[in-house]
Amino acid sequence: MSNTKKFGTSAVYFTALSTIVGAIVFLRFGYAVGSVGLWGTFLLIMIGHLVTIPTALAISELATNKRVEGGGEYFIISRSFGLNIGATLGILLYLSQTISVAFYIVAFTEAFDFLFNYIYANFNIILPKQVISIPAMLLLSVLVLTKGANVGLKVLYVAGTIVLIAILAFFFGSPVGGTGIDYFSANATLKNTGNMFLVLAIIFPAFTGITAGVGLSGDLKNPGKSIPLGTTAATFTGLVLYLLICLKFANSALPEDLLNNQLIMSDIAIGGKILIPLGLAACTFTSALSSIMVGPRTLQALALDDSLPMRGNNRWLSQTRAKDNEPANASLITCMIAIVFVAFGSVDSVAQIISMFFLVTYGSLCLISFLHHFGSSPAYRPTFKSKWYISLAGFVISVWAMFQISVIYTLVAYIAIVVLYIYMEHYHSDRKGFSAIFANTLFQMNRALQIYLQNKRKRVSTDDDHEQTMPEEEWRPSAICISRNTFKRDSALKLLNWISYKYGFGTYLHLIDGYYSKKTNEQAKVELERLLNNLDTSNQVYIDTLISPSTTSAISQSVQTPGIAGMENNMVIFEYMKSEPGNDLHDITTNFRMVSAGGFDVCILGTSRKPILYKNGIHIWVRSFDTVNTNLMILLGFIIMGYPTWRKANIKIFNICFAHEIAEVKQKMKQLINSGRMPITEANIEIIERDEHISVKEIINKRSLDAGLTMIGFNENAFKREGDLSLFEGYDDIGNVLFVHSNGKKIIN
Repeated sequence: MSNTKKFGTSAVYFTALSTIVGAIVFLRFGYAVGSVGLWGTFLLIMIGHLVTIPTALAISELATNKRVEGGGEYFIISRSFGLNIGATLGILLYLSQTISVAFYIVAFTEAFDFLFNYIYANFNIILPKQVISIPAMLLLSVLVLTKGANVGLKVLYVAGTIVLIAILAFFFGSPVGGTGIDYFSANATLKNTGNMFLVLAIIFPAFTGITAGVGLSGDLKNPGKSIPLGTTAATFTGLVLYLLICLKFANSALPEDLLNNQLIMSDIAIGGKILIPLGLAACTFTSALSSIMVGPRTLQALALDDSLPMRGNNRWLSQTRAKDNEPANASLITCMIAIVFVAFGSVDSVAQIISMFFLVTYGSLCLISFLHHFGSSPAYRPTFKSKWYISLAGFVISVWAMFQISVIYTLVAYIAIVVLYIYMEHYHSDRKGFSAIFANTLFQMNRALQIYLQNKRKRVSTDDDHEQTMPEEEWRPSAICISRNTFKRDSALKLLNWISYKYGFGTYLHLIDGYYSKKTNEQAKVELERLLNNLDTSNQVYIDTLISPSTTSAISQSVQTPGIAGMENNMVIFEYMKSEPGNDLHDITTNFRMVSAGGFDVCILGTSRKPILYKNGIHIWVRSFDTVNTNLMILLGFIIMGYPTWRKANIKIFNICFAHEIAEVKQKMKQLINSGRMPITEANIEIIERDEHISVKEIINKRSLDAGLTMIGFNENAFKREGDLSLFEGYDDIGNVLFVHSNGKKIIN
């Protein structure tokens, strides 16, 4: 890349302005006034500038935050959205800039209509436009390849002077038919509104030059100053010129003349037969020159980032010429591509694609500015700052304008973006698809949402002066699990993931034994990274580490930590290995009362070595008098069933009761089903008569032998005697068992 910074603000201003005041102004603005009227054309100009002005302000903001290196718009997009998205849009932007060269050169040939007409009238020969356009393109290529941007800007200044003279000659010119006709009344209308966006499609390339000067960013002495000043000044200069030129058209010719004579400016201007074709030739040539100066620098920036899907060519394209640091190789490729499109002779259909990709670029720049207003890092401190609603409007109008101009070309543009992005993700799989701007925005949204939920949370006072933070009928699990066995078994993390997948929230804390120190902190970082690297991509649980000298202090510390969902945690999950309970069960029974006293629901997972047979579903063992635990288990069952691996399974409810209770229990169950409060069918409910000679645990072991998950309710009295683990014993034959204790009744609607 160039190490010599050569240009100032004037380079940005004139590069942008020379593209803004281009072929469309000379060839199509008169047609626009004749087609939709003066007010219709004014409206179209304002629509165009509702895109370009926010983009100019966004560019100014982004450029004053940090130094914009070579590549201009590509550099800004890639450093904000990530290299893969930047490369996707950058490649399309480069092609648009390159094809624009061909578009302007073909328009350049319109200045020689008099020559084509003369040869046809005198020699009856119809010459193809390529006899002018191809030599002009070759001349332009030689100029850029041999002299580079320095001579390009010199030519730009000379040509800009010619264009200015031509525009002034037009303003001082006389109406086509003399002064006796009221041209203004004939044109000062709003008509053919059904064709307005067709006309917008024709004149929109006039609005695509505002960021041309940004492409020189790598060659600017002070990009943070030159880009905002030059781009903004060129944009507003262009707006004023467009309005005045259209007003002059409306005062100088009848609508039919404006429609039928694309070079009617030459009939209006002083010395127009010479000055207007000369001005058209100058402006189209300088527009082509501006694009051919900018395009290679975008290509070079892509190559420097190794973003082009041609590994062997990135280095070659990124090289500069030793004597003047010009991107000679990138310029050669750009000229070759432009010559191919010039040879086609007409790029009208390509012009709409150009407009689409420029609009995508403008919309992206506005979106970046908008996101920075809500999710910027502390390092984002631009000296110039646009308003968030202006940037948002620019983004929305860009997308809207694309669909209004052409649905087909818009879809083609977006399909090209998607296909190219997918390929870039595959080609550069080691790169992140999105950068920190989205993470920062999501962080700010999450922070604002949590504060909002905290402020708006309904607090319902209970009889014992406690507060419930959420009405019972709106209950959903916000669970936390603390385990030191993370790398030994993942059953607790799986359970938490099932609960968190659709309706709940989960926080998993990997416990590291010890006091907080530099050594344990480093250990925590290493183990967290290892844990995150081993996670499945479908994980829905927030995972972190916790350093604590004991299980009790870890639990006490973690249950007081707010949940990540903007709501307090309401459930604690413990886990132990059924075949090797070790100290885990002792820790669970010791800390159960502390957790329960805090108002938490408690789930204790007994992990089995048996594989989980998802197709056999979830078995829930209930007792008719224990509706508190029953409701929680049923709710958890349906929440877990939302996880993909459980979706083909069923919930089966078992109720063991004595013979004299069966009729009453059946009636209660039927009422719950018919009222819709238990979303399950009678076929999935089984009432088992209690046999005094067979224990409840034996019945459960027999019926739930192959169940995917078995749920059993328990109450606080289960741990009355210290060291009593009888609740957990006797379930060796079945798979995973979830013991559930509800701290309050959950309503099933």
